[in-house]
Amino acid sequence: MPERRRIPSLPDRLPDRLTALRTPADPGFWRSPVRGARFTAVLGLVLLAGLTLVFVTGLLSYAAYNPDLDPVNDKTPDKGWLGFYLFAWPTGPHWLYRLTQGLHVTVGIVLVPVLLAKLWSVIPRLCALPPARSVGHALERISLLLLVGGALFEFLTGLLNIQLDYLFPGSFYTLHFYGAWVFLAGFVAHVALKLPQAVRVLRSGIPRGEPEPLAAPDPLPATLSRRGALAMVGAGSLLLLVTSAGRSFDGPLRRIALLTPRGGTEQGPGPNAFQVNKTAAAVRIAPADTGERWRLTVRGPAGELRFSRAELLAMEQHSAALPIACVEGWSTSDQLWRGVRLSDLAALAGYPDSPPDVFVESLQRSGSFRKAALRDNQVRDGRSLLALEVNGAPLSPDHGYPARIIVPAAPGVLNTKWVETLTFGEL
Repeated sequence: MPERRRIPSLPDRLPDRLTALRTPADPGFWRSPVRGARFTAVLGLVLLAGLTLVFVTGLLSYAAYNPDLDPVNDKTPDKGWLGFYLFAWPTGPHWLYRLTQGLHVTVGIVLVPVLLAKLWSVIPRLCALPPARSVGHALERISLLLLVGGALFEFLTGLLNIQLDYLFPGSFYTLHFYGAWVFLAGFVAHVALKLPQAVRVLRSGIPRGEPEPLAAPDPLPATLSRRGALAMVGAGSLLLLVTSAGRSFDGPLRRIALLTPRGGTEQGPGPNAFQVNKTAAAVRIAPADTGERWRLTVRGPAGELRFSRAELLAMEQHSAALPIACVEGWSTSDQLWRGVRLSDLAALAGYPDSPPDVFVESLQRSGSFRKAALRDNQVRDGRSLLALEVNGAPLSPDHGYPARIIVPAAPGVLNTKWVETLTFGEL
């Protein structure tokens, strides 16, 4: 008779199956041959340079709003000592905010693949147990929590703001501002702990005989080299650069900026054919609001003065070539604006020698920055205008007809459209 083979029962097989099961806390769970100290160090140094630039330009953007000038401009009233760096935002060079905010948003977008690759490269360490083996290790883990959580929060809220998708609760300005400081705490601690090690790995490599940190103990066969993985990350960043950076330029580059709301489309022909943020229809500005009955109210020591558009056009007109640059990172090239200097209107209001701050109110009845404050240095600049025309033609309704503010180097929201009232005085 043929020999009968014994089939292992389920209880016999179960111990082997349990032995084979691995959790993310087990180093053997992670088997990619790409992970390694040098791979992570390269990504880390790229993030060190890029995130430092993003953080500094973000602080400059906050300062450009002049939040300590007036409660209307201050979107984080409880900032306390976190506002230590605030200063009077300059008016020159006139492209300053276009540069700083363009860098802030563009570099942030380009770093997304690098950040994701860096998190992927160190995820075995993040899942390791026990969570803290010593006091020093516990401090390192806390810094990682602040760093990773803060970075993901900042990138997520920033990208949503660029896309004009406000899915998060509360004000973007407040959330992004405080999130940046939480991220910075973890970032500084992590750099202090890891930068010497990263530099040493890049200079000298891993000494012979020492196990390579972050490398899988039981790697799968390689299908991609570490250089190839870095090239893929770089290609992803380059793709994001090409499809987003053009929102800061006119012409062909804007048409290929398909990943941003201010790219990929043209505004049509004519002198007013350049980017806008809010349209007149979106904020419910009706033709009757800006018609013959419209008057500009100017207040100051001289009292309350009212001017029609025809009376403003009869005043001495001045021109200035200035861009519009917004917090979402998009901007226009220089447009030729023409109108009445703010300093001349300040003189009519009773400040002939030293123009003070000005509080600007729009016909727009709802939404952020329908009211805004400008500093005295902004009012004094001869390029700061109550613009009535652009590129040789009257303003279009979407560009602020019958009159709008245009100030060099100021964020776009401070270049108030559909101006109704100017109140000069110390704020």
